[in-house]
Amino acid sequence: MKADAPVVEIQGLWSAFHAPGGDLVVHRDLRLSVARGELLSLVGGSGSGKTVLLRQMLGLATPLRGTVTVLGQPAARLGRRGAASRVGMLFQHGALFSAFTVLENIAFPLRELQCLPAALIRDAAMLKLQMVGLDASHAHKMPAQLSGGMVKRVALARALIMDPPLLLLDEPTAGLDPDSADSFCHLLSALHRELGFTVVMVTHDLDTLFELSTRIAVLAEQRVIVSGSAREVAAFPHPFIHEFFLGDRGRRAMALLDAAPP
Repeated sequence: MKADAPVVEIQGLWSAFHAPGGDLVVHRDLRLSVARGELLSLVGGSGSGKTVLLRQMLGLATPLRGTVTVLGQPAARLGRRGAASRVGMLFQHGALFSAFTVLENIAFPLRELQCLPAALIRDAAMLKLQMVGLDASHAHKMPAQLSGGMVKRVALARALIMDPPLLLLDEPTAGLDPDSADSFCHLLSALHRELGFTVVMVTHDLDTLFELSTRIAVLAEQRVIVSGSAREVAAFPHPFIHEFFLGDRGRRAMALLDAAPP
């Protein structure tokens, strides 16, 4: 993969599901490119295909037509070989294994390789635990003993255990109280700066969107209708954008963005 090549390149994507009365088309000739080091946020209304697009990038869904290239190769190849070493995924509710301890959850992708010493796996998992702001006292807790914010941090540590160059996030602050959401955003922003990975994030939370995004892409009418900065996207004439960005919540979040130091 060339240094200046897009981390994600989607061309002419069509996605559809079988439904009574005929196929339901979710994406129609969708095009999207994600540059190395970007933190791109995907927004769109219900049914616009945001999570479906993440599944396409993971190679877990097959396009009806078009190409999805991730890290220089077809995404379907990642799906067949296992994407954990190249793409980290943070699911909306964490998706931790309830019968595993925190450390076992973080270590799971490395253990699946079946080629590393147990002590090395443990040390790597402990390092990632500390990287997300949790100390060793949490290592042997069960997921049921964790707060919502801690679950998100453990899930992030697991997503990063293989040091993937691409991280996919599905509603990373969903279900968190404002303080926990702010704390998680600060953590993710710091890790993004420090480690330099590329992020594609689905979110409907305006505070998360404005705090983290280097670029926003809006899905509507089965395609990406506009992408750019928050201000550029908000200026695009479309009913969804007007409601989402220029409603009361959007104006408040935009005002906070304007007030933030550069």
